[in-house]
Amino acid sequence: MAEHSGKDILSSDVEIKGSIKFQKELLIDGKVEGEINSDGVLTIGENADIRGEIKTKSITVFGKVHGNITVAERCELKQRCTLQGDLKAARLVIEEGATFIGKSEVTSTGAKPSANSRPEIVRDEPAAPAQVAFGSRS
Repeated sequence: MAEHSGKDILSSDVEIKGSIKFQKELLIDGKVEGEINSDGVLTIGENADIRGEIKTKSITVFGKVHGNITVAERCELKQRCTLQGDLKAARLVIEEGATFIGKSEVTSTGAKPSANSRPEIVRDEPAAPAQVAFGSRS
């Protein structure tokens, strides 16, 4: 049996109702209604339409997500993506043209943070088309 390398792909003609779990890397370009759970790296393709909660190590969003996202490391919202839901991540990158409707919480998770390590939000300017509401919880 040949070793499988690279990422697994759910193409744009795939529709799933139910929960998804994966190990390493997954690209979803189809429709998913349900929960996505992983310790891996998730890419939401530009044709994707996800409705449900996402919990993963890191995520890059090109398509549409309607639900909350929680990532241990990095979340990247690309130029024409739409996220409607709350977001919790250690690092957040929002490109110009991304639409984000919800609250974001930038956390410092993982190993003990050093005194000068801080969570960061990186934002490409100007981002007039993006609808971003940053909320913080104490």
